[in-house]
Amino acid sequence: MPIIEIIKAHTLIYTTRTPPVPSINTHPQWPEEGVITLDLFTCGSNPLLPVVPDLERLFGIPRNKPNSSEKEEIISQWSHELRGFRNSESNKETAYLDNKSDLASWVFSPLLFGSKKEVVSINSPHQRIDIWDFKEKEATPSHDDAVKAGLKEGDPRWLTSEVASPDRYLFLDGHIQSMKESERPFHETLVHPAMFAHAKPKHVAVIGGGEGATIRELLKHKTVESVTMIEIDELMVEIAKEHLPYMSDCSDIDGVSKSCFDDERTTIIHENAILWFKDHYGPKGNKQKDRPVPSFDVIILDGFDPKDGSEMYTDTAFLDALYASLSKDGVFALHVGNPFSIHDPKPDIGLYAPREKFFNILENHPSTAAMMVYEEAHAGFEEPHAFLTVCKSAECRSRWYSESVVIDDEIYERIKSSNSGDPTLIHYDGASHRTFQITPRAWETVYCRREPEPFECAYRGLDVNKELFEMGDDEEDGSFMVKTDTVDGKEAKSVFTNEDIPKGSYIMPSDVAASVALSDDVINGLKDNIAVKETGEVTVIENFLDFVDKNGHASMVTGTKLNYVEVGGSTFIRKSKNGKEVNVGRWLPDHPSGKLPVWSPVYERRMMAFDVFIVATKDIKAGEEIVRPVQF
Repeated sequence: MPIIEIIKAHTLIYTTRTPPVPSINTHPQWPEEGVITLDLFTCGSNPLLPVVPDLERLFGIPRNKPNSSEKEEIISQWSHELRGFRNSESNKETAYLDNKSDLASWVFSPLLFGSKKEVVSINSPHQRIDIWDFKEKEATPSHDDAVKAGLKEGDPRWLTSEVASPDRYLFLDGHIQSMKESERPFHETLVHPAMFAHAKPKHVAVIGGGEGATIRELLKHKTVESVTMIEIDELMVEIAKEHLPYMSDCSDIDGVSKSCFDDERTTIIHENAILWFKDHYGPKGNKQKDRPVPSFDVIILDGFDPKDGSEMYTDTAFLDALYASLSKDGVFALHVGNPFSIHDPKPDIGLYAPREKFFNILENHPSTAAMMVYEEAHAGFEEPHAFLTVCKSAECRSRWYSESVVIDDEIYERIKSSNSGDPTLIHYDGASHRTFQITPRAWETVYCRREPEPFECAYRGLDVNKELFEMGDDEEDGSFMVKTDTVDGKEAKSVFTNEDIPKGSYIMPSDVAASVALSDDVINGLKDNIAVKETGEVTVIENFLDFVDKNGHASMVTGTKLNYVEVGGSTFIRKSKNGKEVNVGRWLPDHPSGKLPVWSPVYERRMMAFDVFIVATKDIKAGEEIVRPVQF
């Protein structure tokens, strides 16, 4: 066989349950189980998938149900594989058949589904679009299925897939994009963290998102005045309207059109998003006068995973235009594919190298002030899915790290109600956002495999070779004693060590770890209370604010608006501007670059530890006073 024919070889294994043929005179007798298995092989250039309906028609002859004229359902299973060796880059038209594609590995190859049916399979001028319906063998009916089928208690169909509805999957160029059962958690996770990272998003844009689900989530916000979707593939939008109508269904959102595409705030532009942003917001753009709005507050990139190599993630001129299109406190967000595992190599090699290149571009961009990575395990994919939110202003961190009750209050104030009375959001809330605030450890592990190793990676945990010196319940048990003196007629306390303390040792770690975190908003609110006339006795509040001012310090991470107030024995340590007498300081030294990186999972994960832990900056002899710097 010529080698080119091997490259194009296809195999289809097809199995169907069929009834026994009653007369042996016309056909050979079928097995009593009613099963036929076919193994088809072709060396031609055309795939075998189109013959599946013919096989079902020719061999899947239904028989009557017992004691009924109703026909039994034909159950067929099939698996399609490419045989031989091939280069996906040189065979892009059939790359979707390769087992490296999601379409092949999720649909064509497995035999685990009870049924799989093609809904749409078409090549648009811009991409291949595939929509499939699936029903797992173990699928059971949902509540809606039960109501539709009229199931009663004891009906055996509760335990089978007979009346269960299939799930519907969308693939673009062979890559999985969405699943009906889980698309709402996915799109809520993609959209709302970025939207709530902005104080009042009015003008928003979507790049891609032809299914309409991203628009749907954006239109749930009361503050939104315009949604501009730049989707190159007009056919994708039309197919979504016909075959994925639930994704653009805004009929249950108060005050929104039945179809999200038809809402008066929605503008759909069928152009190449890269060129469109360059033309309208780039420095050399020739369509700047035709901008739909002066700037966008939030942009959602609902496109391909960065690891798939889209030029969108490496075209610096496009990214410059994207940043230029954002308001001064603008935010953009996107999904970035599968998360790292702790076993992955350094990020600039292997499968995720394109994503690392994209991250590097963002980290070094002068308009990037903050980057937050988070994961969601309920997006329907085989693994948790990772997302990225990028801010032009570091102030977005204060909103990102809001308490869950604050997020819930924002949702109540900003999200439209539903016409049905059902929750407008089914997944995203303050508690789920709280989980997004802690970057998973694998991101930190792989980040620290960068070469050279980032400075802060040496501080991912307390040094087990260093000693801990605690205050103790009394001076005899502890490493320190507190002395009281009178200075200018006022009592002043100071701390002295009872034993030698080597340089690098941890000073009162239990005490500083008990520090209280207060936001600027809380502190300013207390100050406002004092300023209100006729509020009565406010001495307690004044005294508390004095204590905060004396024993608190702002977080080193810009934009968080967090302050840490020490409440233990460390509050007695004297502060001095004299660097020669200072002998303790912050555990994490200043970053060698003079500023913190805009993206570092180490800082994101260990922010409080870096902000509060104190170490000896020199050897301290027994009997010496502990002195800290004024600026901490």
